[in-house]
Amino acid sequence: MKKQDILERGVNTVFLSIGTNLGNKKFNIEKIKSLIESKNIKIVASSSLYSTPSWPNPNYPEYINIVVKIKTQMSLKKLFIFTKNIEKKMGRKIKIRNHPRICDIDIIDFNKENICLNVNSNQLIIPHPRMHLRNFVLFPLFEVQSDWIHPKFNQKISNLLKNMSHNDITTIKLI
Repeated sequence: MKKQDILERGVNTVFLSIGTNLGNKKFNIEKIKSLIESKNIKIVASSSLYSTPSWPNPNYPEYINIVVKIKTQMSLKKLFIFTKNIEKKMGRKIKIRNHPRICDIDIIDFNKENICLNVNSNQLIIPHPRMHLRNFVLFPLFEVQSDWIHPKFNQKISNLLKNMSHNDITTIKLI
C-alpha cells in the first residue's frame, strides 16, 4: 500500500450538483465553476451539460445541470457557506422553492458520509435527501463517477438509474 501523499491529507472528496435556468445558462455554469476554483478547490471531473424541464412548473425555463467532483480542504460547513455565497454572487435572490434561479449548488456527497448538520438555521443533510430521485443529478453523476454508491442506501448509481421512471429517463437531454 502506498503512503498517502502529504498534500492529500485532510482533503475531502465532494460531489456538487450545479444548475441554472435563467440568463446565459452555459456562461453561468462556467462562471460558477470558475468561482468554485477561486478558493483553491480542485475540480477533478465535470460532467457534460444536461437539460431538463423545470419542475414542478414546466412553463418556467428549462434547466441546465452538471455534476462536478471536487477535492477541497474545506470542512462541510465552510463549503456549504462558500457555495451559498457563490449563489448570492451570481445574483440568486429568490428563496421560493422550485422557482427559477440563476444559480443553484447542492452538495450531493461529502466523503461518502451520512451527515446531518445545522448551518445558519439551514439543515444540511448529506447525501442530499432527494438526489436519488433526480435525473439531473443521477445522469451527470454517473458520467463523472460510474461506480458511485449511495452512502445511505448502499446502492450503486446504476441501480438508482434503473429505478427511474420512463418520464425521468426521457425528459433529460444531453447537450
